[in-house]
Amino acid sequence: MSNSNPFSLQGKTALINGASRGIGLAIAKAIAAAGAKTILASRSLDQLEKHASALREQGHAAEALTLDMADNSSIEIAAGKAGEVDILINVAGTNIRKKFQDYTRQEYEHLLQTNLHGIFRLTQLIAAGMIERARGGKIVNIGSLMSVGGLPYLTVYAITKSALWGLTRTLAAELGRHNIQANCIAPGFIITDLNRKMWEPEFMKTWLKSVQANPRTGTPEDIAPLAVYLSSPGADYVTGQCIAVDGGYTTTAVWPFEV
Repeated sequence: MSNSNPFSLQGKTALINGASRGIGLAIAKAIAAAGAKTILASRSLDQLEKHASALREQGHAAEALTLDMADNSSIEIAAGKAGEVDILINVAGTNIRKKFQDYTRQEYEHLLQTNLHGIFRLTQLIAAGMIERARGGKIVNIGSLMSVGGLPYLTVYAITKSALWGLTRTLAAELGRHNIQANCIAPGFIITDLNRKMWEPEFMKTWLKSVQANPRTGTPEDIAPLAVYLSSPGADYVTGQCIAVDGGYTTTAVWPFEV
């Protein structure tokens, strides 16, 4: 670790997919503030341009890039346009909540392509560049509580997020000799456009208080600092990990007993 500030990303280029909103946008803002040239990628180019412009007005280096994770041609074009990427943060994903037996083949394939196959292909292309340049690199996959546990009506989503955790472990094992670290973040109950409506009923908030040490839902900004850390020289000896940012949901329980 040669940088005097172990959390500085000065001189690095970061590509964040799924960066037009929610967790991806929060991470992009934090990565840019840490000093990296930040490439915000998603299908929503107009939104990305607005966010990149705002970051530039704040004195950061930022640009927008069209990327559709469900389209292999788009992935390959975007990887070429991104150039020399030192940090890849895979955020893009979607979800369909249904009973297991009700998923259609089309829904299954859409979720697999967007949440897993597209990320696999983009990571292949970016990692190949990291290896060729021999300057190391960071890969951060945004998983889910479904990477490490199970809840109802999330079967296909859980397949993709469990696979991302498996991909992370094997990438860490294979790419470590190239000084490339791969880690996974498992967000807990973070309020985004994908789940906002589900968390509106009061009974959901009451339930959370009964099962989680920190009784509130999270925000995208709760995820961003860990993404910056895992992208930084301070995490050079951290690899193959899945770290939950979940208010303690996966490791704690609460009960009505008081003393």
